[in-house]
Amino acid sequence: MNFSQLSLPPALLDVLSELKLRAMTEIQEQAIPLLRQGLDLIGQSQTGSGKTLAFALPLLERIQLQQRYPQALVLCPTRELCTQVAREIRKLGRRLPGLQVQILSGGQPIRPQIAALQSGMHIAVATPGRLLDHLDRKTVSLHRVKTVVLDEADRMLDMGFLEDIGKVFDGLPRARQTVFFSATFDEQIEAVSRRFQRNPVRVTVAEVKGSCRQLFYEVADDDQKADALRWLLLEQQPESALVFVRLRATANGVAEQLAHAGLSADALHGDLEQFDRDRALARFRNGSTRVLVATDVAARGLDVLDLPMVVNFDMTSQSDTYVHRIGRTGRAGKSGLAISLGTAREQAKLDTYESQTGVAVERLGYDPDAELATAPPAQMSTLHIWGGRKDKIRPGDILGALTGDLGMSAQDVGKIEIHDRLCYVAVSAALAREAARKLNAGQIKGRKFRVVVLD
Repeated sequence: MNFSQLSLPPALLDVLSELKLRAMTEIQEQAIPLLRQGLDLIGQSQTGSGKTLAFALPLLERIQLQQRYPQALVLCPTRELCTQVAREIRKLGRRLPGLQVQILSGGQPIRPQIAALQSGMHIAVATPGRLLDHLDRKTVSLHRVKTVVLDEADRMLDMGFLEDIGKVFDGLPRARQTVFFSATFDEQIEAVSRRFQRNPVRVTVAEVKGSCRQLFYEVADDDQKADALRWLLLEQQPESALVFVRLRATANGVAEQLAHAGLSADALHGDLEQFDRDRALARFRNGSTRVLVATDVAARGLDVLDLPMVVNFDMTSQSDTYVHRIGRTGRAGKSGLAISLGTAREQAKLDTYESQTGVAVERLGYDPDAELATAPPAQMSTLHIWGGRKDKIRPGDILGALTGDLGMSAQDVGKIEIHDRLCYVAVSAALAREAARKLNAGQIKGRKFRVVVLD
C-alpha cells in the first residue's frame, strides 16, 4: 500500500514525496488507518520497522496549528530517543507553517525549555522525569492533549518509570487516544494497557529476520579483554561497531585504549553532557567514528541501524538484554556479527543466549601474537558548524557551500545532521581542515558561522 492512497493533507503528502517515501512498511500499513480513526492501539514491532512515522503522520494530520498549546504528547525512555523522534516529526511536518515540536528531556538546562514553552507549542516529546518536573513547576499543561504515545513502552517499564507514567496520566484528559509501541508484549505491558487504554487494538508485526552469527571468544581474565577487542576490530575491520560495557568508567577506558591503538572510538554513557552525547552520536552515525563504546542505558533508542558488528565487552546475565544488544546487527535480511568476550567461568551464560535466540554460539579462541593489519585511516571527519535549524540553515545550503563555493565533490560530503543551533557534517578526512578554513573565511546562506573540525 502506498502513502498516496491515504488521502492525507497535501502538506504531508508533499513531504513524503520529497523524502521518496512511497510504499508503507507493515506496521505503517496496519497502524496508520487505525490511529486516524482515533482508536487506542498497541503496536508491537522492532526498531527500524517505521513505527515513528506510523504514529507521527496521524498526529500531524490532527494538529490545529493556530492553537499553540500541547495537543499531542510522545513519552520516550531516553533523551536520545526524544531527539530522534522529535527530529522525525519535524522532518515530516516541515511544510506545516509554524509547527512547534518541543523536547522536554533531562540532561539539559530547564530554563531554555521553560522559555520555549512560554512561546507556545503543539507537540511535546518528553522523558517522564523531566515532564513531571515541568508539571510540578506548572510550566506546561496537558489538559488539552488529544493523543499520547508511549514509545518503547517496554523499556520505560524496565527502567522503573511506571510510577512517573501514572503521575503524567493523572494530568491528561480522560477523553484521549492512548497509543503504546513496544518491542515485546508481556504481562506487564498488558497490565499497563488495562490501566490506561480503552479497548485497544493490537497490531503485531513479525521482525524481518536477517542472519546474525554469534561468537564467543574466551579470554584469560578481564584485563585481557581490551587487547582481545583491539585484536577483533583489526581482524574483522568492520565499517562500524557498537561495544557494550556495564560501567561508565569502562566505556571511557576502553575508548581511550582503542584510540591509542589508532582506532577511531568514542564513549557514550550517562555522565556525558547532552552536547557531548549528541556530538559522539553524530560522529558515529556519519562514519567519522567507527567504534562506539556504550553502556546499555545510553545505547537504548540510538538512531543507528544496520550495524555490521556488535561486541559484548561485558557479558550480561539477562537474556533479554543480550537480545536487545545483538538485535542491532543482522537485521532486515542483512548479515551481522555479534561477539561476546568472556572468561571460562562465563561460558555458562551462553546456554541462556542460545536458548533465547535459537542460534548456536560458536566458541573460539584468539591468538594475541598473530600479525594483523594496522587500523585503516579515517575516511571521514566531522565539521561542527555553529548554526542550525533556527538560523534557517538547510542541508542544501551546506552542500551548496561545500560543493559550489569551495569546489568539493559531492562524493566528499557525507551525512548532514542539523540541530537547532548547530550542524554536524561528514566530509572527507583529507579535506576537512581546508573545508573548515574556507567556510570560516566565507559564508553559508549569506552569513558567517564558526566552523571547527571534530577530532
